[in-house]
Amino acid sequence: MGMTLVRSLFLIIHQKMSTSSSAILTPVGVRGMNVLDRAKFLRNIKIPVLKVADEKLSKITPICKQYFLKLENFKPVQSVSGEKLKCIHMNPEKIGAWTDLSEIDRKSLKEHSVNEDNFIMKDIELSYENWSYGTIFKAVLPENEDIVSGFTQVGHIIHLNLKDHLLQYRPLIGQVLVNKIKSCRTVVNKSSTIDNTYRNFNMEVIAGEENFLVTVKENLCNFTFDFSKVYWNSRLGQEHERILNFLKPGDVLFDVFCGVGPFAIPAVKKKCKVYANDLNPDSFKWLNHNAKTNKLNMALFKSYNLDGKDFILTVFKEYITNYCLGKEKLEKGAKIHVTMNLPAIAVEFLKCYKGLIEDEELLEKFDCEIIVYVYCFAAGTDVLAVAKSMVIDNIGCDISDNIIDIFDVRNVSPKKEMIRVGFKLGKEVIFSAKDCVSEPPKKKLCVDN
Repeated sequence: MGMTLVRSLFLIIHQKMSTSSSAILTPVGVRGMNVLDRAKFLRNIKIPVLKVADEKLSKITPICKQYFLKLENFKPVQSVSGEKLKCIHMNPEKIGAWTDLSEIDRKSLKEHSVNEDNFIMKDIELSYENWSYGTIFKAVLPENEDIVSGFTQVGHIIHLNLKDHLLQYRPLIGQVLVNKIKSCRTVVNKSSTIDNTYRNFNMEVIAGEENFLVTVKENLCNFTFDFSKVYWNSRLGQEHERILNFLKPGDVLFDVFCGVGPFAIPAVKKKCKVYANDLNPDSFKWLNHNAKTNKLNMALFKSYNLDGKDFILTVFKEYITNYCLGKEKLEKGAKIHVTMNLPAIAVEFLKCYKGLIEDEELLEKFDCEIIVYVYCFAAGTDVLAVAKSMVIDNIGCDISDNIIDIFDVRNVSPKKEMIRVGFKLGKEVIFSAKDCVSEPPKKKLCVDN
């Protein structure tokens, strides 16, 4: 699914719905409609038209293009039955009379023997098929209110978070989107919070088929999954790409909360060795499915279905220990990367790195570079400072000198940002004596957007 559609949808999301009832190209008499009634969208309007000879059309069209009447399922240039003429339909909200055309354009038209005599007003009937979903929403939903929040598309599914004042319009909103967006077959309304262990949303199908199996393409890889059982956010595509650009062939990636593999799968494609983990059994299932369908070199890929804490304390610890013992090798210049994309509580798992290895004999043999990318939600006047403080507080010692980047990934809500903190995980943490810092949560019970 291309991001162009996602961006175009967002143009409607946050604007206030205020439309004058006198607007010409707007349905009338449908405000407050709960269930779609297409017949009520019929409207007769007068449209300015230029009648021109067929042979002159190629010269006239470039002059008039800016005035075209652009509607869905409507051709602005139409033939006149039984005559060698074309009708150029113009936007009545721009043009009401011949003199509304710019002086330059009128002069250009006259050079092609087109003048005010060619200009007429014509009655046409517009129907539901001619209105865009944005125009319909403006005409139907409450004025001076936001339409939705969190409106995007994953494969054939459009998912949205309807605010309370819009819940009564669920059937109409869903049906309009299914009708108007060709690639959409299912519309769901989902809770704005992730309220269980496995980071999947509670959702209600409000239009279309009850089919949650989707395939999306991102970073040259295909990802198939059941959207109702795993976490996927199309708005993180660029962030996935940013991290992948940090990775070089021969690097090692530990993906602690990997989901269905948006970091892990492309990383293997870049010839990195990847250890991917997720607690959700459905994410684990689709992670392995995607590894096969993307034809990964399985010698570079290992997957785990563990709690994040257990993954760090076993798999990650074993790798670092074996590296210090010479049982694991890194290519010259290669780095170890750790991604921790569970922004609601990922910072709490940083406690696991403190005193991870107790064997002091390995301290002198530790010479690898480990970079951790941990995500969190932050609010306040200085969200970057808040994120930095969260990382330091949870890891249990001041690693300010080892922080290499603090990046604002995206705005989650008016008072919340998703932040990525990148830092070098050094021996002063891994071989540090454990203190009384509390344990991270065993389960990934979280609130997310």
